[in-house]
Amino acid sequence: MQEFLPFALPDIGEEEIAEVIDSLRSGWLTTGIKTKRFEEEFAAFIGEGVEAVAVNSATAGLHLALEALGVGPGDEVITTPYTFTATAEVVRYLGADPVFVDIDTTTFNIDSQKVEQAVSPRTKAIIPVHFAGLACDMSALHAIARKHCLSVIEDAAHALPTTSGKKLVGTLGSDATVYSFYATKTITTGEGGMVVTPNSELARRCRVMRLHGISRDAFDRYTSNKPAWHYEVVAPGYKYNMTDVAASIGLHQLKKVWKFREQRAGMAARYDEAFSNLPLILPPRAPGNDVHAWHLYVIRILPEAKISRDRFIEMMSEKGIGCSVHFIPLHLQPYWRDRYRLKPEDFPGSLKSYEAAVSLPLYTKMGFHNQDRVIRAVREILGDCKKIA
Repeated sequence: MQEFLPFALPDIGEEEIAEVIDSLRSGWLTTGIKTKRFEEEFAAFIGEGVEAVAVNSATAGLHLALEALGVGPGDEVITTPYTFTATAEVVRYLGADPVFVDIDTTTFNIDSQKVEQAVSPRTKAIIPVHFAGLACDMSALHAIARKHCLSVIEDAAHALPTTSGKKLVGTLGSDATVYSFYATKTITTGEGGMVVTPNSELARRCRVMRLHGISRDAFDRYTSNKPAWHYEVVAPGYKYNMTDVAASIGLHQLKKVWKFREQRAGMAARYDEAFSNLPLILPPRAPGNDVHAWHLYVIRILPEAKISRDRFIEMMSEKGIGCSVHFIPLHLQPYWRDRYRLKPEDFPGSLKSYEAAVSLPLYTKMGFHNQDRVIRAVREILGDCKKIA
Protein backbone atom coordinates (compact mmCIF):
# COMPACT_ATOMS: atom_id res chain seq x y z
CA MET A 1 0.00 0.00 0.00
CA GLN A 2 1.28 3.46 -0.91
CA GLU A 3 2.21 5.88 1.83
CA PHE A 4 -0.48 8.46 2.66
CA LEU A 5 0.12 11.71 0.79
CA PRO A 6 -0.57 14.64 3.14
CA PHE A 7 -2.25 17.82 2.00
CA ALA A 8 0.91 19.89 2.56
CA LEU A 9 4.49 19.64 3.80
CA PRO A 10 7.20 22.32 4.17
CA ASP A 11 10.24 22.22 1.89
CA ILE A 12 13.23 22.58 4.23
CA GLY A 13 16.78 22.24 2.94
CA GLU A 14 20.18 21.77 4.50
CA GLU A 15 20.76 25.54 4.40
CA GLU A 16 17.87 26.19 6.78
CA ILE A 17 18.99 23.38 9.08
CA ALA A 18 22.57 24.70 9.20
CA GLU A 19 21.36 28.23 9.97
CA VAL A 20 19.16 26.98 12.81
CA ILE A 21 22.09 25.02 14.26
CA ASP A 22 24.23 28.15 14.03
CA SER A 23 21.58 30.04 16.00
CA LEU A 24 21.36 27.33 18.63
CA ARG A 25 25.12 27.38 19.06
CA SER A 26 25.26 31.18 19.17
CA GLY A 27 23.50 31.31 22.53
CA TRP A 28 20.95 33.82 21.24
CA LEU A 29 17.60 32.18 20.50
CA THR A 30 14.99 34.93 20.75
CA THR A 31 14.64 38.16 18.74
CA GLY A 32 18.11 39.26 17.70
CA ILE A 33 20.48 39.85 14.83
CA LYS A 34 19.01 37.16 12.55
CA THR A 35 15.50 38.49 12.98
CA LYS A 36 16.80 41.93 12.05
CA ARG A 37 18.55 40.46 8.99
CA PHE A 38 15.37 38.69 7.95
CA GLU A 39 13.42 41.94 8.25
CA GLU A 40 15.98 43.82 6.18
CA GLU A 41 16.18 41.18 3.48
CA PHE A 42 12.41 40.81 3.32
CA ALA A 43 11.96 44.57 2.97
CA ALA A 44 14.60 44.61 0.22
CA PHE A 45 12.78 41.77 -1.56
CA ILE A 46 9.46 43.63 -1.48
CA GLY A 47 11.18 46.93 -2.36
CA GLU A 48 9.98 50.48 -2.94
CA GLY A 49 10.99 51.92 0.42
CA VAL A 50 8.98 49.70 2.73
CA GLU A 51 9.88 48.62 6.26
CA ALA A 52 9.33 45.09 7.55
CA VAL A 53 8.50 44.03 11.11
CA ALA A 54 8.85 40.32 11.94
CA VAL A 55 6.24 38.78 14.22
CA ASN A 56 5.28 35.33 15.45
CA SER A 57 2.22 34.97 13.20
CA ALA A 58 0.22 36.77 10.55
CA THR A 59 -2.55 37.01 13.13
CA ALA A 60 -0.20 39.04 15.32
CA GLY A 61 0.73 41.18 12.34
CA LEU A 62 -2.87 42.00 11.49
CA HIS A 63 -3.58 42.86 15.12
CA LEU A 64 -0.53 45.13 15.37
CA ALA A 65 -1.35 46.92 12.11
CA LEU A 66 -4.94 47.61 13.15
CA GLU A 67 -3.82 48.81 16.58
CA ALA A 68 -1.20 51.09 15.06
CA LEU A 69 -3.85 52.61 12.80
CA GLY A 70 -6.01 53.44 15.79
CA VAL A 71 -8.84 50.94 15.29
CA GLY A 72 -10.79 50.63 18.52
CA PRO A 73 -14.16 50.18 20.21
CA GLY A 74 -17.10 51.25 18.08
CA ASP A 75 -15.17 51.11 14.80
CA GLU A 76 -16.01 48.83 11.87
CA VAL A 77 -13.59 47.02 9.58
CA ILE A 78 -14.79 45.65 6.26
CA THR A 79 -13.54 42.22 5.27
CA THR A 80 -14.67 38.95 3.71
CA PRO A 81 -16.38 35.97 5.34
CA TYR A 82 -14.36 33.71 3.02
CA THR A 83 -11.21 33.62 5.13
CA PHE A 84 -9.69 32.05 8.20
CA THR A 85 -11.12 33.39 11.42
CA ALA A 86 -7.89 35.25 12.28
CA THR A 87 -8.70 37.97 9.75
CA ALA A 88 -11.83 38.93 11.67
CA GLU A 89 -10.87 37.98 15.21
CA VAL A 90 -8.15 40.61 15.35
CA VAL A 91 -10.83 43.24 14.79
CA ARG A 92 -12.66 41.95 17.86
CA TYR A 93 -9.41 42.02 19.89
CA LEU A 94 -9.61 45.81 19.64
CA GLY A 95 -13.31 46.05 20.46
CA ALA A 96 -14.27 46.87 16.87
CA ASP A 97 -16.69 44.96 14.63
CA PRO A 98 -15.96 43.21 11.33
CA VAL A 99 -18.46 43.91 8.56
CA PHE A 100 -18.55 41.08 6.05
CA VAL A 101 -18.86 41.55 2.30
CA ASP A 102 -19.47 38.62 -0.03
CA ILE A 103 -16.95 37.33 -2.56
CA ASP A 104 -16.63 37.37 -6.32
CA THR A 105 -17.42 33.72 -7.07
CA THR A 106 -14.85 33.59 -9.87
CA THR A 107 -11.87 34.63 -7.77
CA PHE A 108 -13.00 33.87 -4.17
CA ASN A 109 -11.78 37.40 -3.34
CA ILE A 110 -13.88 40.13 -1.74
CA ASP A 111 -16.28 41.66 -4.28
CA SER A 112 -14.98 45.19 -4.67
CA GLN A 113 -18.29 46.30 -6.23
CA LYS A 114 -20.08 45.49 -2.98
CA VAL A 115 -17.55 47.02 -0.59
CA GLU A 116 -18.71 50.60 -0.90
CA GLN A 117 -22.26 49.59 0.02
CA ALA A 118 -20.91 48.38 3.37
CA VAL A 119 -19.17 51.65 4.29
CA SER A 120 -20.77 53.46 7.23
CA PRO A 121 -19.80 56.40 9.45
CA ARG A 122 -18.16 53.84 11.77
CA THR A 123 -15.96 52.26 9.08
CA LYS A 124 -12.27 52.69 9.83
CA ALA A 125 -10.50 50.21 7.55
CA ILE A 126 -10.74 47.50 4.90
CA ILE A 127 -8.94 44.14 5.11
CA PRO A 128 -8.93 42.45 1.69
CA VAL A 129 -7.73 38.83 1.62
CA HIS A 130 -5.75 37.62 -1.40
CA PHE A 131 -7.27 34.15 -1.59
CA ALA A 132 -5.03 31.22 -2.63
CA GLY A 133 -2.37 33.57 -3.97
CA LEU A 134 -4.52 35.59 -6.42
CA ALA A 135 -4.59 39.36 -5.81
CA CYS A 136 -7.80 41.21 -5.01
CA ASP A 137 -8.90 44.14 -7.17
CA MET A 138 -6.74 46.53 -5.21
CA SER A 139 -7.12 49.52 -7.53
CA ALA A 140 -10.89 49.50 -6.93
CA LEU A 141 -10.47 48.98 -3.18
CA HIS A 142 -7.93 51.79 -2.88
CA ALA A 143 -10.27 54.12 -4.75
CA ILE A 144 -13.02 53.36 -2.22
CA ALA A 145 -10.61 53.81 0.66
CA ARG A 146 -9.44 57.20 -0.63
CA LYS A 147 -13.01 58.37 -1.19
CA HIS A 148 -14.03 57.51 2.38
CA CYS A 149 -10.68 58.17 4.14
CA LEU A 150 -10.25 54.52 5.17
CA SER A 151 -7.11 52.56 5.98
CA VAL A 152 -6.25 49.41 4.02
CA ILE A 153 -4.47 46.42 5.56
CA GLU A 154 -3.89 43.58 3.09
CA ASP A 155 -4.14 40.03 4.40
CA ALA A 156 -1.41 38.56 2.23
CA ALA A 157 -1.09 35.27 4.11
CA HIS A 158 -1.44 33.46 0.75
CA ALA A 159 0.19 36.08 -1.43
CA LEU A 160 3.97 35.75 -1.55
CA PRO A 161 5.06 36.49 -4.28
CA THR A 162 1.78 37.70 -5.83
CA THR A 163 1.60 40.72 -8.13
CA SER A 164 -1.18 43.12 -9.06
CA GLY A 165 -0.71 45.48 -11.97
CA LYS A 166 2.77 43.98 -12.31
CA LYS A 167 3.70 45.24 -8.81
CA LEU A 168 4.39 42.97 -5.88
CA VAL A 169 1.72 42.79 -3.21
CA GLY A 170 3.26 44.88 -0.45
CA THR A 171 4.03 47.80 -2.78
CA LEU A 172 0.49 48.67 -3.83
CA GLY A 173 0.02 51.69 -1.56
CA SER A 174 -1.81 50.09 1.35
CA ASP A 175 -1.14 51.21 4.92
CA ALA A 176 0.17 47.73 5.76
CA THR A 177 0.48 44.29 4.21
CA VAL A 178 0.73 41.19 6.39
CA TYR A 179 2.30 37.88 5.34
CA SER A 180 2.18 34.44 6.93
CA PHE A 181 5.07 31.99 7.27
CA TYR A 182 3.01 29.17 8.74
CA ALA A 183 4.21 25.64 7.92
CA THR A 184 1.96 25.26 4.86
CA LYS A 185 2.62 28.66 3.27
CA THR A 186 4.70 29.43 0.18
CA ILE A 187 7.69 30.03 2.44
CA THR A 188 7.80 29.08 6.10
CA THR A 189 9.48 29.79 9.40
CA GLY A 190 7.35 27.14 11.13
CA GLU A 191 5.27 29.83 12.76
CA GLY A 192 5.73 33.48 11.89
CA GLY A 193 4.65 36.50 9.92
CA MET A 194 5.74 39.88 8.63
CA VAL A 195 4.18 43.34 8.62
CA VAL A 196 5.27 45.42 5.64
CA THR A 197 4.52 49.13 5.49
CA PRO A 198 5.72 52.32 3.77
CA ASN A 199 4.80 54.22 6.96
CA SER A 200 7.77 54.49 9.30
CA GLU A 201 5.60 55.62 12.21
CA LEU A 202 3.33 52.59 11.81
CA ALA A 203 6.40 50.33 11.70
CA ARG A 204 7.76 51.96 14.86
CA ARG A 205 4.49 51.40 16.71
CA CYS A 206 4.36 47.75 15.61
CA ARG A 207 7.92 47.18 16.86
CA VAL A 208 7.10 48.64 20.26
CA MET A 209 3.79 46.80 20.63
CA ARG A 210 5.11 43.42 19.47
CA LEU A 211 7.14 43.13 22.70
CA HIS A 212 5.12 44.33 25.69
CA GLY A 213 5.17 48.00 24.71
CA ILE A 214 8.83 48.21 25.72
CA SER A 215 10.86 51.01 24.20
CA ARG A 216 13.98 48.87 23.52
CA ASP A 217 14.44 45.33 22.25
CA ALA A 218 16.04 42.81 24.59
CA PHE A 219 18.82 42.17 22.05
CA ASP A 220 19.90 45.81 22.22
CA ARG A 221 19.91 45.77 26.02
CA TYR A 222 21.63 42.44 26.58
CA THR A 223 24.39 42.73 23.97
CA SER A 224 25.49 46.31 24.60
CA ASN A 225 29.08 46.69 25.82
CA LYS A 226 27.92 49.55 28.05
CA PRO A 227 25.34 49.48 30.84
CA ALA A 228 22.02 49.32 29.00
CA TRP A 229 19.60 47.71 31.42
CA HIS A 230 17.17 50.60 31.47
CA TYR A 231 13.99 50.47 29.43
CA GLU A 232 10.54 52.06 29.48
CA VAL A 233 7.10 50.50 29.06
CA VAL A 234 5.33 53.05 26.90
CA ALA A 235 2.13 51.07 26.13
CA PRO A 236 0.34 47.87 27.17
CA GLY A 237 1.80 45.78 24.37
CA TYR A 238 1.74 42.13 23.34
CA LYS A 239 4.13 39.16 23.07
CA TYR A 240 4.36 38.91 19.29
CA ASN A 241 8.09 38.86 18.53
CA MET A 242 9.73 36.42 16.12
CA THR A 243 12.65 34.32 17.38
CA ASP A 244 16.06 34.09 15.74
CA VAL A 245 15.50 30.34 15.38
CA ALA A 246 12.45 31.01 13.21
CA ALA A 247 14.21 33.82 11.33
CA SER A 248 17.09 31.43 10.56
CA ILE A 249 14.68 29.32 8.53
CA GLY A 250 13.15 32.38 6.89
CA LEU A 251 16.47 33.78 5.70
CA HIS A 252 16.96 30.80 3.39
CA GLN A 253 13.31 30.26 2.51
CA LEU A 254 13.21 33.83 1.23
CA LYS A 255 16.04 33.08 -1.22
CA LYS A 256 13.87 30.33 -2.71
CA VAL A 257 10.67 32.36 -3.18
CA TRP A 258 10.79 32.52 -6.95
CA LYS A 259 12.00 28.96 -7.39
CA PHE A 260 9.18 27.70 -5.19
CA ARG A 261 6.69 29.84 -7.06
CA GLU A 262 7.76 28.50 -10.45
CA GLN A 263 7.43 24.94 -9.16
CA ARG A 264 3.96 25.66 -7.82
CA ALA A 265 2.91 27.35 -11.06
CA GLY A 266 4.16 24.37 -13.07
CA MET A 267 2.20 21.98 -10.91
CA ALA A 268 -0.94 24.13 -11.19
CA ALA A 269 -0.59 24.04 -14.99
CA ARG A 270 -0.30 20.22 -14.90
CA TYR A 271 -3.47 20.02 -12.84
CA ASP A 272 -5.27 22.38 -15.23
CA GLU A 273 -4.37 20.23 -18.23
CA ALA A 274 -5.28 16.96 -16.50
CA PHE A 275 -8.65 18.18 -15.24
CA SER A 276 -9.80 20.29 -18.19
CA ASN A 277 -12.50 17.81 -19.30
CA LEU A 278 -13.81 16.88 -15.85
CA PRO A 279 -17.03 18.09 -14.16
CA LEU A 280 -15.34 20.73 -12.04
CA ILE A 281 -14.39 24.40 -12.09
CA LEU A 282 -10.66 25.06 -12.30
CA PRO A 283 -9.04 27.81 -10.20
CA PRO A 284 -8.86 31.25 -11.85
CA ARG A 285 -5.61 32.43 -13.38
CA ALA A 286 -4.03 35.79 -12.65
CA PRO A 287 -5.07 38.45 -15.20
CA GLY A 288 -2.65 39.69 -17.81
CA ASN A 289 0.98 39.13 -16.91
CA ASP A 290 0.42 39.17 -13.16
CA VAL A 291 1.77 36.50 -10.82
CA HIS A 292 -0.40 34.04 -8.91
CA ALA A 293 1.49 32.68 -5.89
CA TRP A 294 -0.40 29.34 -6.06
CA HIS A 295 -0.49 28.84 -2.32
CA LEU A 296 -3.63 26.77 -2.89
CA TYR A 297 -5.13 24.88 -5.81
CA VAL A 298 -8.89 24.94 -5.23
CA ILE A 299 -11.30 23.12 -7.52
CA ARG A 300 -15.08 23.21 -7.32
CA ILE A 301 -17.09 20.03 -7.93
CA LEU A 302 -19.97 20.61 -10.35
CA PRO A 303 -23.44 19.03 -9.83
CA GLU A 304 -23.02 16.89 -12.95
CA ALA A 305 -20.23 15.02 -11.17
CA LYS A 306 -23.02 13.24 -9.24
CA ILE A 307 -20.89 13.28 -6.11
CA SER A 308 -20.86 15.63 -3.15
CA ARG A 309 -17.79 17.59 -2.15
CA ASP A 310 -17.66 15.76 1.17
CA ARG A 311 -17.85 12.33 -0.45
CA PHE A 312 -15.14 13.34 -2.93
CA ILE A 313 -12.79 14.18 -0.05
CA GLU A 314 -13.62 10.86 1.65
CA MET A 315 -12.84 8.93 -1.55
CA MET A 316 -9.55 10.79 -1.98
CA SER A 317 -8.63 9.83 1.58
CA GLU A 318 -9.50 6.21 0.82
CA LYS A 319 -6.97 6.43 -2.01
CA GLY A 320 -4.33 7.69 0.41
CA ILE A 321 -4.48 11.38 -0.49
CA GLY A 322 -5.16 14.26 1.87
CA CYS A 323 -7.33 17.18 0.77
CA SER A 324 -8.69 20.19 2.61
CA VAL A 325 -11.35 22.89 2.37
CA HIS A 326 -10.50 26.61 2.29
CA PHE A 327 -12.53 27.97 3.96
CA ILE A 328 -15.63 27.32 6.02
CA PRO A 329 -17.07 30.86 5.70
CA LEU A 330 -17.14 32.80 8.92
CA HIS A 331 -20.87 33.46 8.79
CA LEU A 332 -21.40 29.70 9.22
CA GLN A 333 -19.20 29.55 12.32
CA PRO A 334 -21.03 29.66 15.68
CA TYR A 335 -19.29 32.72 17.14
CA TRP A 336 -19.71 34.98 14.11
CA ARG A 337 -23.13 33.60 13.22
CA ASP A 338 -24.54 34.14 16.69
CA ARG A 339 -22.87 37.45 17.55
CA TYR A 340 -23.97 39.15 14.33
CA ARG A 341 -27.15 37.12 13.75
CA LEU A 342 -25.99 35.92 10.37
CA LYS A 343 -27.79 33.41 8.16
CA PRO A 344 -26.24 31.10 5.54
CA GLU A 345 -28.05 32.91 2.73
CA ASP A 346 -26.65 36.31 3.78
CA PHE A 347 -23.54 35.63 1.68
CA PRO A 348 -24.71 33.41 -1.19
CA GLY A 349 -21.47 33.60 -3.15
CA SER A 350 -19.41 32.43 -0.19
CA LEU A 351 -21.90 29.67 0.65
CA LYS A 352 -22.12 28.31 -2.88
CA SER A 353 -18.35 28.39 -3.37
CA TYR A 354 -17.68 26.69 -0.03
CA GLU A 355 -20.14 23.86 -0.68
CA ALA A 356 -18.26 22.85 -3.84
CA ALA A 357 -14.65 23.72 -2.94
CA VAL A 358 -11.79 21.25 -2.47
CA SER A 359 -8.14 22.17 -1.98
CA LEU A 360 -5.89 19.58 -3.61
CA PRO A 361 -2.30 18.94 -2.49
CA LEU A 362 0.05 21.49 -4.04
CA TYR A 363 3.48 21.85 -2.49
CA THR A 364 7.00 21.80 -3.87
CA LYS A 365 8.18 18.79 -1.89
CA MET A 366 5.53 16.44 -3.32
CA GLY A 367 7.11 16.27 -6.79
CA PHE A 368 5.49 15.23 -10.06
CA HIS A 369 5.36 11.53 -9.13
CA ASN A 370 3.08 12.28 -6.18
CA GLN A 371 1.13 14.81 -8.21
CA ASP A 372 0.43 12.05 -10.72
CA ARG A 373 -1.14 10.06 -7.88
CA VAL A 374 -3.48 12.96 -7.19
CA ILE A 375 -4.34 13.34 -10.87
CA ARG A 376 -5.14 9.66 -11.26
CA ALA A 377 -7.31 9.66 -8.16
CA VAL A 378 -9.29 12.73 -9.20
CA ARG A 379 -9.88 11.38 -12.70
CA GLU A 380 -10.96 8.00 -11.38
CA ILE A 381 -13.38 9.47 -8.87
CA LEU A 382 -14.89 11.91 -11.33
CA GLY A 383 -15.40 9.25 -13.95
CA ASP A 384 -12.52 9.56 -16.37
CA CYS A 385 -9.97 6.77 -16.04
CA LYS A 386 -7.61 7.76 -18.87
CA LYS A 387 -4.04 6.91 -18.00
CA ILE A 388 -1.54 9.69 -17.50
CA ALA A 389 0.91 9.70 -20.35
